[in-house]
Amino acid sequence: MAENLGLKEALSMALGGMIGGGIYAVLGVVAQITVSAVWFAFLIAGVVATCAGYSYNALNRLTDNRGGSVTFVQCYLGNSTVAGMIGWTLLFGYVGSIAMYAFAFGEFTAAFGVVPSRVAGVSVRPLASVLAVVGFVGLNLLGARTTGVAENVLVALKVGILVAFGLLGLVYAFGFSGAPFDYGRGHFGGFDPVTAAAISFVAFQGWQLLYYDQDRIEDPVETIRKAVYISIPVAVAVYVLAGMVTVNLAPEALVSRPHVALKDAAWLAMRPYGLAQLGAVALALSALFSTGSAINATLFSSAHFAKGLLGDDLLPDRIGSPDGDGIPERTVLLLGGVTAIFTWYGSLEAITSFASLSFILVFGAMSYLAFRQRDHDEVNAVIPAIGTVGSLAFFPLMLFNLYTREPNTFYTVLGIAAFVLAVELLYFERDIIEEEVDAFDPPTRIVGER
Repeated sequence: MAENLGLKEALSMALGGMIGGGIYAVLGVVAQITVSAVWFAFLIAGVVATCAGYSYNALNRLTDNRGGSVTFVQCYLGNSTVAGMIGWTLLFGYVGSIAMYAFAFGEFTAAFGVVPSRVAGVSVRPLASVLAVVGFVGLNLLGARTTGVAENVLVALKVGILVAFGLLGLVYAFGFSGAPFDYGRGHFGGFDPVTAAAISFVAFQGWQLLYYDQDRIEDPVETIRKAVYISIPVAVAVYVLAGMVTVNLAPEALVSRPHVALKDAAWLAMRPYGLAQLGAVALALSALFSTGSAINATLFSSAHFAKGLLGDDLLPDRIGSPDGDGIPERTVLLLGGVTAIFTWYGSLEAITSFASLSFILVFGAMSYLAFRQRDHDEVNAVIPAIGTVGSLAFFPLMLFNLYTREPNTFYTVLGIAAFVLAVELLYFERDIIEEEVDAFDPPTRIVGER
């Protein structure tokens, strides 16, 4: 990577994290809830994400020690337990994100139709997903990563393919299909668009990784501020364009094959030019490449994030060492193992919801922290207030959606959350607990002692 990353590289990192694999994973889930009002759901999620981005920027400008969520909590609350719990929540969010990308990778692999639907009695989707995770774990252990210039080109290529698909899809919808374009006006009622926005929230989290890489960014406070305010609206625009084209061109696919409906929409968009098959293949290849690169980049970033937590004694030493260059091997293996379990056994809806819940909690907490600093001239209280209220609204709607649509997953998520919370409290309050135990249980008297 370049010694000092500029705005172009920061934009690539932010957009790569949001558009890299999210659109291929969340679109089908969101469209099943909102149908043609998918654009409204993405817009709501984008507004809350932008408010969170403003909050991060405000805190970053006011903080002497550059960092992200964990640093902000340590700085403004001075509570290592809360800071550690925020760090663990983010780490679980990253694991959910990687599992989500891996799930979409497996879905598009199976959609090609060139491999059997089952291998040795196992469905190809979970098998391809786990193999993708294993492969990128191996690459990270070998130290492979993309250079800055290559990342700029690859992100531009991924965005370009989606924009081209969207524009050609609009041409087909207005010039060839003959059916009226549905803007979803009949689907605005109720809480469905807000619920869908909450589920899609994980797709708008890539920009916050910039705050953990500030040592390599030129004029980081200003560069990151610009990158956040440019990348989120661009990501929203791409999601809206791709989403609206897909729900109008391939509504049947959203019912029968929602997770790969983009491929069917690309087939229709290119049919007037005699390139239907080429369009479907190009979109599917783009999905494989995008989700694969998203797995690799998120695994790399989350391992570095975990290394920082290890250095601050916010993670047990047994899962890795903060010493030395590169990423801790045991940490990468652990992250890969947990991700493989998630993507093998979980549904895409459950994985997406789990990851979004993690980021809703953290982004809402950072918005609240920024709101607490409203006495500073640099902080506009309205924007972090919107971010806080939006996150508070998202959280119960997400849980209710899980409870009504996937009750088993709902109870599983609650069980995992309770277990993680208990482990976190036992770890971060271990000194206090040990003191309480010693006070309650006095030393045993030796036999014969008076």
